[in-house]
Amino acid sequence: MDPFTSALPDTLCYLNGAFTPLRDAKVSVLDRGFIFGDGVYDVVPAYEGRLFCFDEHIARLSRSLAELQIKDPHTETEWHAIAQRLVDTADGPSLAVYFQVTRGVAPRDHAMTRGIRPTVFAMVNTMKPVPDSVRVKGVACVTAKDFRWQKAHIKSTSLLGAVLARQISIDAGAAETIMFRGEALSEASSSNVWVVKDGRVSGPVPDEMVLKGIRYGLLERLCRDSGIPFELRRITHEEVFDAGELLLSSASKEVLPVTLLDGKPIGTGAPGPIYHALYAAYQQAKRRNGVSS
Repeated sequence: MDPFTSALPDTLCYLNGAFTPLRDAKVSVLDRGFIFGDGVYDVVPAYEGRLFCFDEHIARLSRSLAELQIKDPHTETEWHAIAQRLVDTADGPSLAVYFQVTRGVAPRDHAMTRGIRPTVFAMVNTMKPVPDSVRVKGVACVTAKDFRWQKAHIKSTSLLGAVLARQISIDAGAAETIMFRGEALSEASSSNVWVVKDGRVSGPVPDEMVLKGIRYGLLERLCRDSGIPFELRRITHEEVFDAGELLLSSASKEVLPVTLLDGKPIGTGAPGPIYHALYAAYQQAKRRNGVSS
């Protein structure tokens, strides 16, 4: 056994109707998720044992399954029960429940195999919060051409494009890779991107070229509650670099300020007032979800 396999945790996972230690879970090499990346996934955060934005995450998982013509194998109530049991058996104030559904096991053929049982997998990981020292300064990012496929609205397990995009920032010592399709902002390798100008928060329209992150709806609500103008529209490369503030959002990052892009400062080069307002509002939303301050 290689050292990585032997180091796998013995935390509980869910696989095809049974809960089992993660290190013991096995799937067939002919699973279409392994052969083709023929599947979808979603990640639900949980704070102090309480799932956050669960309904929105499961609705997106169902939409992704529908795009792949895979019947949703569970009801929302069943998904919630699986997630809650995994959270209840894990340690840590901040957790991430990972759901994955593939088309299932079948002889290798590009055509969608009908009538097979989907493979359903779920696990829970510790979600490390962004350190306060990073939030105080903001993060550096780099830009790249968005070379991924044109079905970005599907949260697919086929993530090679995202892996390659993320490696660009890793190699540059940066926090994220912010991508453009032509001159238009799309998203980062694993985050949505928001431009702030004159006190207004703007994000790309979530069409087939952009994954609609759960924080799309959440940030819109937080902006509305905070009296901050919010809009979705086409955003150009020039507007990104001319932004007063630039923000990333994701389940793990929550909302995070970008203060340096391709070596150039954004705005004042420090986290701005809109970031501070939205981050505070985000924490309030978590407290309303039952998370202590």
